[in-house]
Amino acid sequence: MNMIKTKNIVNGAMCIALGVLLPQVFHLVGGAGPAFLPMHIPVLLAGFLVSPITGLYVGILTPILSHLITGMPPIAPIPMLPIMIFELSTYGFIAGILYNKLKMNVFISLAGSMLAGRITYGFIVYIMLTFFHVKMAGPIVAVIGAVNNGILGIILQIVFIPVLVKLLEGELIHVRSNISPK
Repeated sequence: MNMIKTKNIVNGAMCIALGVLLPQVFHLVGGAGPAFLPMHIPVLLAGFLVSPITGLYVGILTPILSHLITGMPPIAPIPMLPIMIFELSTYGFIAGILYNKLKMNVFISLAGSMLAGRITYGFIVYIMLTFFHVKMAGPIVAVIGAVNNGILGIILQIVFIPVLVKLLEGELIHVRSNISPK
């Protein structure tokens, strides 16, 4: 395995660990997890800083591992786990595509990934209502509710993700230049 693949796996694993840990920290502060969307941050960072594919995998594995370890996101009464698997994998993948492959700036990439994630959220709700007869609000109402409930997290992402990306990119570039053979 080459060094880049190993580095991507390690960075992806760190993002997954953060994605499981951060919501627990926020839940300790009076159940603030759903309001601040802490699982979204490491997934977005994986897409921005590692690669679209790593962002996709982190978005799939983080909610699954979190559910297995902590029971969150729940599967009943509203099955948030499958919704979040698709939503978060979309965030990570689209952030990576827009930022790393299409070379869009961090703000446009973030907005595009957040929009694509919410569209995916609504689509998965539609699938669950139509094919699985899950008792929940319709797709538009569900997306509006998710945005309203997570507005603090959305603001947090808009403010901190671009700063974190630029800071961590600078650190990654600095570390890479120190490791490079002379």
